[in-house]
Amino acid sequence: LKQNEKEKKRQNFIVRTIWTVVMIGGFAALLAAGHIWMIALVAALQILTYKEVIALAHDKSRQRKLPYGKVLTWYLLASTIYLLYGESVIYYFREVLLVDAFLLPFATHHRFISYMLYIMGFVIFVSSLEKGHYQYQFTQFAFTHMTLLLVVVQAHFVMNNIMSGMFWFCLPASLVIINDIFAYLCGITFGRTPLIKISPKKTVEGFIGAWISTVIFGMLLSYFLIKWQYLICPITDFSENAFSNLTCDPSPVFLKQTFNVPRFLVPLVNQVTYEIEPIHYHVVIMATFASLMAPFGGFFASGLKRTFNIKDFGDTIPGHGGITDRMDCQYMMGFFAYMYYTSFIAVHPITIERVLNTAISSLNKEEQLQLVSSMHKYLYNQGYTPTDASRCLGV
Repeated sequence: LKQNEKEKKRQNFIVRTIWTVVMIGGFAALLAAGHIWMIALVAALQILTYKEVIALAHDKSRQRKLPYGKVLTWYLLASTIYLLYGESVIYYFREVLLVDAFLLPFATHHRFISYMLYIMGFVIFVSSLEKGHYQYQFTQFAFTHMTLLLVVVQAHFVMNNIMSGMFWFCLPASLVIINDIFAYLCGITFGRTPLIKISPKKTVEGFIGAWISTVIFGMLLSYFLIKWQYLICPITDFSENAFSNLTCDPSPVFLKQTFNVPRFLVPLVNQVTYEIEPIHYHVVIMATFASLMAPFGGFFASGLKRTFNIKDFGDTIPGHGGITDRMDCQYMMGFFAYMYYTSFIAVHPITIERVLNTAISSLNKEEQLQLVSSMHKYLYNQGYTPTDASRCLGV
């Protein structure tokens, strides 16, 4: 019996290792292929995770008697994706959407359309309530909303990270993986004190050791990542890939800046100032979150599995379980990276797209014509255009 147990563990280790290499290779290939492929990957993982989590609360026998239940679950997913993806598309591609006569109504009224789609789903749910199944139906409705919030909404912000630059996707994801590896290594090496009841194998020593290791290796990783323009440049064209020689003016956070050495350290280092890219300071904060906060996403997933008495969320990835088993911390980390980036790092200069969006959404037709006429007159007076085209507008 013990021999069979060892052989089973050995086979599982081999399968797990092979699929780990396959996943790393696939990730690297998609990373090199371009932003659109990474967005597609996150979209696929988001839908598969949603499917696995929703399946936990489904009762197949009841589901057959309530045909609208399953349809409504996927309808709410589609409505949420329409809302979130639409927000991203409008933000990054205003110059296309806001000048196209067909797409303009969808861009200017996107949130209202999204709201009405949700209300239609709400009406369908209330209309489908059947006596004897109320508790099950309301539980399903609440469980669906929880999954939409914790999976779909958070995954949407991971996509925004990709559009801001591959760095803001790769680094947070890598920090979670680094932390997971070192939590295991530190735990089996010198872990003694249990950390949390929901996950008995986690130890305080492993938790702290992983934190220190993640900060160190995260800073080393960021040192190499910022050397590639392809990773630090925000998206401008979906056709770009790792071989397109993508270039941009790097964000100040990736450029070396001069800082003062603390006074008490001056005698030790024998210098008053030093140069470093500010991103490394930000990496310390993100690594700390990946070590101290993001693991609670995994603890939450563990609690969910214990609630439904299952070992894994699925068997999508041989040797690893379901997609959710691998992504339980990634969504929380990706959401934090987005909030941190937009709050403390992102710069928002005035761009043509922003001015165009303001003009289209805030001015009426007469005011828009007046704006165009004034711009034409200005360009004519400065000698940039041969004729004063503003007269043709009749303003």
